[in-house]
Amino acid sequence: MDNQPQRTIWQISGGPTARSYTDIFLKYGVGLIGPGDAGEWRSDKDDNEFEGGFVRRFASEVSIGDVFLLRTGISKIAAVGLVASDYLYLNQFDDVNGWDLQQGRRIRWCPLPGEYDFDKLVFGANPTRFARTWDEKVIDYAERFLNSSPTQWQTSNLPELPLEEPVLEAIPTQLQGIVAEVNDLAPLYWERERFGDHPSEDELVTHFIVPFLRSFGWPPEWIAVKWRNVDVAVFKELPRVSKNCHFVIEAKRLGRVWREH
Repeated sequence: MDNQPQRTIWQISGGPTARSYTDIFLKYGVGLIGPGDAGEWRSDKDDNEFEGGFVRRFASEVSIGDVFLLRTGISKIAAVGLVASDYLYLNQFDDVNGWDLQQGRRIRWCPLPGEYDFDKLVFGANPTRFARTWDEKVIDYAERFLNSSPTQWQTSNLPELPLEEPVLEAIPTQLQGIVAEVNDLAPLYWERERFGDHPSEDELVTHFIVPFLRSFGWPPEWIAVKWRNVDVAVFKELPRVSKNCHFVIEAKRLGRVWREH
């Protein structure tokens, strides 16, 4: 690579340990960040619409051929990749383990046999979801990796992207009552003079989440509220122990949104 210009190297988060999405990146050959619910990035949009400048830099400053390091912690990476596309808005990734990650690029990833640990805070003590990397140790590692065999992954075919789920043409029958209640109550919840304080998380769990689950046939004994400090835990069978937990739901008080930072 002596005769080639040095490539720009970026780190991109694979998500927190509890809700990692590194496997999605590697399976579909993508690099994704959020927030995505703000819509497709355009140069006339303000950074505040995207919780800062991360999406703008991701969309406008990255070039095809740049290097992405798939970060799994403050000093570890799981894969090295080469950017293979311009910026894309991929709505099929609107819910990745609870994250809205529609801001995307295609990446040719080379997964590592095991996580590589730089043994120091090369990405900073509190690394962001996406940023350019200037650390000399990281740059040296990336360039040596790109020059090491095998190199066929750098030009391999990209995997197929998942299809976007079709939009429901009608609300399922079992949800029509709950949806109607939400439509009636949601505007009222915001009117403090008429309603008072916003409802608590527990109230939203009681009035909406549990009825939602029950409408799909989940029996009450499989639905746990405030189980081991989890707002709602749903089990696939009894007893209600960790190995039988099928999925969990994190409730938020009205007006609060959980984002990745």
